[in-house]
Amino acid sequence: MRTVLVTGAGRGIGRTTSLRLAASGWHVYAGVRKVEDGERLVAESSGRIEPVQVDVTDPDQVAAAGERITSLDALVNNAGIVVGGPVEGVPLADLRRQLEVNVVGQVAVTQALLPRLRESRGRVVFVSSVSGRVATPMTGAYNASKFALEGLADALRMEVHPWRIGVSLVEPAQTDTDMWQDAEAELDATVASLSPEHRELYDAHIAGFRRMIPLSQRMASPAEKVASTIERALTSRRPRARYVVGAGPKLQAVAAGATPTPALDALLRRVSGVPRSR
Repeated sequence: MRTVLVTGAGRGIGRTTSLRLAASGWHVYAGVRKVEDGERLVAESSGRIEPVQVDVTDPDQVAAAGERITSLDALVNNAGIVVGGPVEGVPLADLRRQLEVNVVGQVAVTQALLPRLRESRGRVVFVSSVSGRVATPMTGAYNASKFALEGLADALRMEVHPWRIGVSLVEPAQTDTDMWQDAEAELDATVASLSPEHRELYDAHIAGFRRMIPLSQRMASPAEKVASTIERALTSRRPRARYVVGAGPKLQAVAAGATPTPALDALLRRVSGVPRSR
């Protein structure tokens, strides 16, 4: 039986992916932060999922997961958070947390499990985003984490090629998960974290971003579609370096590469509700 560790399995893409892979016959180690999330996954999978408590920012938990899992065919690095707000005003502690979870934590888990994957000639999938190719206003911290993840995955793919370990990036855009459904509340929390000065300076940016949320929610891809793409990356005979999920994200990726920067900036400013120059 093939084995896989999925991080961030307590909700959203990670949860959906864990259930899908278990239904396909994989033995799934579901990396969760909360014990109750793991218990729910066990119940929903009729015991085919084995929870592993692992906060990717906790070195002891990551090391324990590496010791516990003695055989592994695949790793899905999915754990992630979103920190919003203008680059000028984002609290540095929040920026560090963004990078610790989305970048450093992913590398830590990968380092801990690569010896197992070398034995099995396994696969590594990083759940990135089109935001790792195209930066947008008010999401600079998140963009930074995904741009970094893309570079690390590209380097890793070349480095582990001698051991026939496949490394792929899965790049969705907005996904219909509780994280994106709670975007309004997340934005409110972001605004609350700004200083009064920055709230005033970026008031129009915030209002524009808020107007964009309902449209983005309607355009969000189902989590099942992302999970299906992850499964394809794990099982393809010749895995691709990148899998873009959905027609909209594919168009974004192509447009970003083909559009001159000034024109792309103008388009993204308009879509994001950034006010015109004063």
